[in-house]
Amino acid sequence: MSACGYISQSSSRTRSAPRRSRRKSWTSAMRMPSVAGLDPIGALGYRRASGRSAPAAAPSSSVAAMRVAVDARHFGRGRGIARYLEAMLGELAGRHGEAEWVAVVSDRGATDLPDGVTAVESRGPARLSNACAALLGRPRLDVIAGGADVVWIPAPAPVAWSSGVPAVLTVHDISWEERPSDFTPYERAWHAVARPRRLAARAARVACVSEATREAILGAGWPVSPGETVVIPEAPTLAPSPATQGSQPPESGRYLLFVGALEPRKGIGTLAAGLAEARLLGLELPLVVVGDGRLRGRLAPLPGVRLVTGADDAQLTRLYAGATALIAPSMLEGFGLPPVEAAAFGVPSVASDLPPLRESLGQAFLAVPPGDSAALGEAMFAVSTDLALRNRLGEQARERVGRLSWARSADRLFSLLLELGGEPAR
Repeated sequence: MSACGYISQSSSRTRSAPRRSRRKSWTSAMRMPSVAGLDPIGALGYRRASGRSAPAAAPSSSVAAMRVAVDARHFGRGRGIARYLEAMLGELAGRHGEAEWVAVVSDRGATDLPDGVTAVESRGPARLSNACAALLGRPRLDVIAGGADVVWIPAPAPVAWSSGVPAVLTVHDISWEERPSDFTPYERAWHAVARPRRLAARAARVACVSEATREAILGAGWPVSPGETVVIPEAPTLAPSPATQGSQPPESGRYLLFVGALEPRKGIGTLAAGLAEARLLGLELPLVVVGDGRLRGRLAPLPGVRLVTGADDAQLTRLYAGATALIAPSMLEGFGLPPVEAAAFGVPSVASDLPPLRESLGQAFLAVPPGDSAALGEAMFAVSTDLALRNRLGEQARERVGRLSWARSADRLFSLLLELGGEPAR
């Protein structure tokens, strides 16, 4: 058995045996002889037989017949792509449970999948598996999933799937092309192996999280046509609850809040310098930083900075609810989820003037030029001292993001998957 192809069935919330796919590329693979209680999965190896009973006959509608394989290896990682995947997959399975959702997960991410999603665990060294997928074209995601009518790849990654099986690729940004110096040598090598442009060329559709991202890939000459792209935005993953209404801040007094990876493209250097500028102007509020990354050391020694790592949704909800303002000095964003989530709580943002934030928030934030620490410091001081400004921006922002909905975005993505992978009702 090849190290590139060893997989096993993991526990899942909903179990249903793989049905025979309509795709020739899968049915031919499944004709391999079985070996000692193992189910064949293709040329690279075998999957342990799950022992599940055959499913009941499927309804005749095209939706009920559709089986979707999802690259869910990001699930449970706690970062931006993972939060996107968790929110979108939860809505897809919850609203469109008549389709079969099969998530291919890593051995670290097989827990807490949404109801209605079956997990198949991909095992073996991740780096070797990534290299095999990118360079050898296997293991194939749809084959690992036990067959699929359509594949959803929620972010560019080293992944392979069978020819003849349509795929939807979600692209969040192209930061590795626009700001390559922000990435480590390993991260640049990872993107080189993933070959996002080739993934986009193979995909039947490319879903972009913002119009800005769509314009970026088209403007950069990605091998896709405008008609092959669609914009499906993100939405707040957290929202106020009765428990957080009127909640007290996590420490005495008010505070400013930063949420995100502590990486160069998030403007960590600008944040540190901007905080120093704001202190000179008289800012007294502490800064609560939620996140981790290799630039943690730029912020940890600064006075009045509190670092929070590993925050769960409940803690993050309380932090949003108690914040005076969110600070988001990113150099580049594909969507910009933290300012949108803060807006759902009526919390204003001081953020870089970037096209994706203009799409979601309009004029409802204090915009500063990316990388301008002096302007950032002035805006941080202004928002901390002007209650009327905070109230106005917070209410405007809350109204703007009220138009965003994971349910609507999931419906749009499902329609796209159904268009590609469904069959007419018989």
